[in-house]
Amino acid sequence: MIVLENISKIYIMGKTKVIALQDVNLTINDNEFISIMGPSGSGKSTLLHIIGGLDKPTSGRVIVDGLEISSLPESKLAEFRRNNIGFVFQFFYLVPTLTAKENVMLPLLPIKPKWLSERAENLLNDVGLASRISHKPSELSGGEQQRVAIARALINDPKIIIADEPTGNLDSRTGRMVVELLKKLSKERRKILILATHNQEIANMADRIIYLRDGKIIKEERLK
Repeated sequence: MIVLENISKIYIMGKTKVIALQDVNLTINDNEFISIMGPSGSGKSTLLHIIGGLDKPTSGRVIVDGLEISSLPESKLAEFRRNNIGFVFQFFYLVPTLTAKENVMLPLLPIKPKWLSERAENLLNDVGLASRISHKPSELSGGEQQRVAIARALINDPKIIIADEPTGNLDSRTGRMVVELLKKLSKERRKILILATHNQEIANMADRIIYLRDGKIIKEERLK
């Protein structure tokens, strides 16, 4: 379970104060698929970064399975991310000189557990890319590259998958297929899936939609 208590985030840019989030309170249950919707600048990415431990709130608390991650030092926060979070972004961030398998393995190469190679192959099979395992990103379509990114996000068997506009660089049909795959894999593996999107059709695939505007939650809609 993820609990956000009175989360605010303020950025200081020269003499300008930018309020990205204001007093956000939110609880996300285990195995729940949440869509975060809102216009550009509404705070979607900031919220995801704070939940995923990429950024810290200016005030408030983030609690994941009883652990207050918002107060952790950076070394412990990096360990938390490695053990608990899988990230999928709008841009695929694949290393062009590496194969699909090597890109999937990349997050855990510093510790290189014995099972890493086998798990990478299994995940590529799960996302329908068993035949593309040795292909480099330039040899893959956009949808295939995003599926590699999904497999990479799952390599550490995370509790939480965070997807920030994962369909932004894909056509509508491919984007829907990618989100259906994310949803299927997260439900099968009992993960929390948190997805930010501008697309109402994509958002409607979730269990619940959280609507943000000007850094505040203005509405919640439960779909299932």
